[in-house]
Amino acid sequence: MDRGIWATWYNLPSQSREAYFEWLHGTYLPGLAAGPGYAWAAHYEVQPPIRDPQGRFSLGRYDGSEIGMGTDFLMLVGAATPHAFFDPSLAQMAEQHDAETKNMLARRIETRTCVFTEEARVDGPEAHRRPAGTTPAPVVQMGSFCMNSIDADFQLAAWYAQDRLVALAAMPGSVGTRKLVSVAGWAKHAILYEFISAEAHREYFIDGLDKYAGNLDWSIAVTSATVHAPGSPSVGHRIWPESRVAD
Repeated sequence: MDRGIWATWYNLPSQSREAYFEWLHGTYLPGLAAGPGYAWAAHYEVQPPIRDPQGRFSLGRYDGSEIGMGTDFLMLVGAATPHAFFDPSLAQMAEQHDAETKNMLARRIETRTCVFTEEARVDGPEAHRRPAGTTPAPVVQMGSFCMNSIDADFQLAAWYAQDRLVALAAMPGSVGTRKLVSVAGWAKHAILYEFISAEAHREYFIDGLDKYAGNLDWSIAVTSATVHAPGSPSVGHRIWPESRVAD
């Protein structure tokens, strides 16, 4: 199982990307994936945001400066439980890094990190194309946010349980959806949608929202009470491991 997820959003200067990617994909992420209690690691390049063509959704934005504002890349690491990321903790791991690792990680800017635990999960029609316990699908949409009131928190939970997760379980092109809650970091909630391709995400989740995504009026009411992290939701294409899925 992989009920714990460590998520890191960040930016990266273009002039240092080639050497960084070679190290990240060839050394660092494979090493993390093989670590005790860890299940997988994945790296996504975040695409320009795709919004509802009719502009019906209005998302609140966090306007503080004390959290990293990175939006260009998303690194995800899965573990059996979120406690795998606290024994040792991420800070303790950082102290033990060798010089090369410290140098490479220092190239990232506007870094924001959260650790989440899984609240609920549904498989989509394409779930058979991702073996259990492996990296998320080739295309993900990950939102990370808080709600603007306690009442809105309760509405959010009801909406996911009764509407959104039910809809995603039947949505064409969907591999699965994971509702997450925070263990540490800014954002109380996160949602990780997994799709077989960018085309499927666009056709069914964006353009097909009225047909496939459940009660639209309820969705608009709930999402209008969200306060999102910078760049959220992030739509990412997996660049490591290479985006291959089973037939």
